[in-house]
Amino acid sequence: MTTSEILENAKRIKSSAALLSAEQKTSALINMAVAIEDDIDAILRANSTDLSAVRGIMSDVMLDRLALNEERVRNMAENMRTIAKLPDPVGAVTDEFIRPNGMNVRKVAVPIGVIAIVYESRPDVTADAAALSIKSGNVCILKIGKEAFLSARAIVNAMRKGLKKAGVSQNIISLVEDTSRESVKELMSAVGYVDLLIPRGGKELINLCKENSKVPCIQTGTGICHVYVDEFADEDKALNIIENAKCSRPSVCNAMEVCLIHKDIAENFLPRLHARIVSGRYEDSVKLRLDEKSYEILGGWNNCYKAGAQDFDTEFLDYVMAVKIVDGVKDAIAHISAHSTGHSECIVTENEENAKLFTRSVDSAAVYVNVSTRFTDGGEFGLIGEIGISTQKLHARGPMGLTELCSYKYIITGDGQIR
Repeated sequence: MTTSEILENAKRIKSSAALLSAEQKTSALINMAVAIEDDIDAILRANSTDLSAVRGIMSDVMLDRLALNEERVRNMAENMRTIAKLPDPVGAVTDEFIRPNGMNVRKVAVPIGVIAIVYESRPDVTADAAALSIKSGNVCILKIGKEAFLSARAIVNAMRKGLKKAGVSQNIISLVEDTSRESVKELMSAVGYVDLLIPRGGKELINLCKENSKVPCIQTGTGICHVYVDEFADEDKALNIIENAKCSRPSVCNAMEVCLIHKDIAENFLPRLHARIVSGRYEDSVKLRLDEKSYEILGGWNNCYKAGAQDFDTEFLDYVMAVKIVDGVKDAIAHISAHSTGHSECIVTENEENAKLFTRSVDSAAVYVNVSTRFTDGGEFGLIGEIGISTQKLHARGPMGLTELCSYKYIITGDGQIR
């Protein structure tokens, strides 16, 4: 099926998707979950083919993003069942008031319409995006990169079987078959067909959509996340947070990329940091890109290098971290303001005033005090699933769950009032 045909089908069924009852949506999601579990072998075979094609080209941490196993596939199905149990967001009254003339004004949640999601290397996103779209009454068009296409196609084929069994149009979920960037451009220019475009991926993809999209677009994903270790930090706590934020899964957007350290603790803290995430990690040792002051302390140590011009503006997505010594919390805030992508930032401190200044001044979607940035995630925030993490301010910010996949309209009732 061509991209144009997918767009036509999506537009045609948009109204019927919005009118699906809560029971129909629940049935669709439950049947989709069962179909995914029934097709585990086919999904894993497709994923194995995808992995074989890029092994030796992709880094190990990026292969981890692409890889599926039985547990990950079953988690997709379980997430789908959990989403099915959530309250239906469509029709929820978010505000209501009576005007002096007796008019009743209600603000009611409605589906956005046709949502196109463009993403890279993460086949598990396929199931989450489809489930959240259906639960919120939207039609979902999926466009994944060629490196994960076979995996996504196998997942979509399974989900469409579930939709058929539930008596719901299979066209409520579609996968764009053209894996080139031309199909992305077609989605970006689909005015009147696509109501919202959500790109999930690297800087190149995000910028392509941001700069060229003619349809509404939400920027998501790119995460140059910072951890600032304050002079009043509990250093053991800071080391635990940094190791988790950098090393638990460096290929994801909520992994930290930059460590800022107060000048008064740097001489003692930097060797401890090196011992924890460099010399103390034999297989996944972190490479440090050091500014001039921190290089004076760790220069010549294993895996320590002088930072280049772009290192504080790079989403490494690997076991690499930039390090800078700062004069204090205000200097850290200024650095973050200049280099952050607006995703997630953390201060490690036991000083309430510094924590308050940091949280009030740092303008990112998620701002943490003594907590790893790895928690910026729909599931960790209690949203069950997410369709992306918005790094902009209009309509949605941070992890996007069901609420963020709805718009609203005003419904006004009265008894013949005229103006």
